[in-house]
Amino acid sequence: MDRMGRIEKIFTPILTFPHQGRRDLCNFLGSLNLPSGIVMGLIIELTFLKRSPLRGAQNGANAMTTKRSYGTPAIDVHGNPVLLLSGGNPQIAKADGDAPVQAYIAAMQEWKYDLGRRLDEIVEQNVPDVQKAVRWNSPWYGVEGLGWFLNVHCFAKYVKVTFLNGSSLDPLPPEAGKDPDARWVNVREGKLDEEQMAEWIRQSASLPGWDGF
Repeated sequence: MDRMGRIEKIFTPILTFPHQGRRDLCNFLGSLNLPSGIVMGLIIELTFLKRSPLRGAQNGANAMTTKRSYGTPAIDVHGNPVLLLSGGNPQIAKADGDAPVQAYIAAMQEWKYDLGRRLDEIVEQNVPDVQKAVRWNSPWYGVEGLGWFLNVHCFAKYVKVTFLNGSSLDPLPPEAGKDPDARWVNVREGKLDEEQMAEWIRQSASLPGWDGF
């Protein structure tokens, strides 16, 4: 069973329950105590699931003609077609290594492209043996033996930079959620504090991270 099939099997009862609204769904996912990047990925997948043939089948005769919508067409910095999900986050296939991360950065729109490229440079400068991957349409950065310490996700007006062990950093990144370990900073246009970001990255890469995949 592929990823979408597994998500359908687990979450379709939640989506079809008549009193289960978006806020309740978000609260439910938050209660699972997953890193915030995974929660956001699941919410995106479930948004697509609502429009899928499975959902259509529950609504009657139009099921066979229902199409999944996977985002808004756009162009990356190299002129290649890409799809943008909620908040303008690029849709990039799950893969390991630098190449999928660079594909994600290339698909970041307008000022976010320069920010994504600079964040990637800061990571490489401060973590020479960094490992990279894309999961849940977000770049992940990790260190062998310690786990994943950082992920990045685009929103409409900012880029969310999450430290999976952020509660151990000094000073603490400003934003926090239900995950007791993760903290993040929302970087808006022209607001990247490179010195502070580099310090957080150095600290985070030296500490145990998340070994979820």
